[in-house]
Amino acid sequence: MLTDGTIGVFDSGYGGLTILEHFQALLPRYDYIYLGDNARTPYGNRSFDVVYEFTRESVERLFEMGCNLVILACNTASAKALRTIQQRDLPGWGADKRVLGIIRPTAEAIGTLTRNGHVGLLATEGTIQSESYPLEIRKIYPELQVSGQACPMWVPLVENGEAESPGTDFFVKQYLDRLLQQDPDIDTVVLACTHYPLLAHKIRKYLPKHIQILAQGPLIASSLQNYLQRHPDLDRHLTQGGTTRFYTTENVDRFTQSASIFLKKTIKTEHITL
Repeated sequence: MLTDGTIGVFDSGYGGLTILEHFQALLPRYDYIYLGDNARTPYGNRSFDVVYEFTRESVERLFEMGCNLVILACNTASAKALRTIQQRDLPGWGADKRVLGIIRPTAEAIGTLTRNGHVGLLATEGTIQSESYPLEIRKIYPELQVSGQACPMWVPLVENGEAESPGTDFFVKQYLDRLLQQDPDIDTVVLACTHYPLLAHKIRKYLPKHIQILAQGPLIASSLQNYLQRHPDLDRHLTQGGTTRFYTTENVDRFTQSASIFLKKTIKTEHITL
């Protein structure tokens, strides 16, 4: 059993590592646990009920391991499970527990960054179908025009180490062309999947230069820093040893190898059963 006060970072697979690395860079003093439910990934094409059940099991396990705060560093889990977990489950887990997602902080930042109010979203099919981003953005910035494009090939390409492959260019350009066909006036594109930063250089290649690209890592890290400043009682109970532990529900060696693609370093991983 780990010491209470750790920050839990959950993802259905590897993409949340692109969020974690920005937590470590901006808030290095805290202790983190990363849990990847790789045995049941991908979540993107699963129903709301299934994503909720899988996410709830993982969050509950992180609480059992000593986390007081859990970040759903997964757009699909944030879109399909966060609200239900916060309303149905969190009250029973205790007043000292918190579960946060990554859609709201991203939506809050978008309105301050777009210049003409035309925003494009690149995400998994599940995130696009949930319409979570347009709904959340319009609550804050009702005047923005939001267009979304599902990119179902991008996650498998990244996880299979094909981000640098020439063949990947075809699928990057294909989805970007479809997005711009929806709205040629887009000036800001949000990478609303945590895998997509690994394709950012190719995305940049096929987008007009005036379009800015927003990756979630820096936005979410800044949002977490702000959240902890606004909740000193929670912050006071978070341990600050500067450690990170990694867990996967799948094969440890495979996770370690794939995680090196995201983190550009070798890590130690432990297996966990939910």
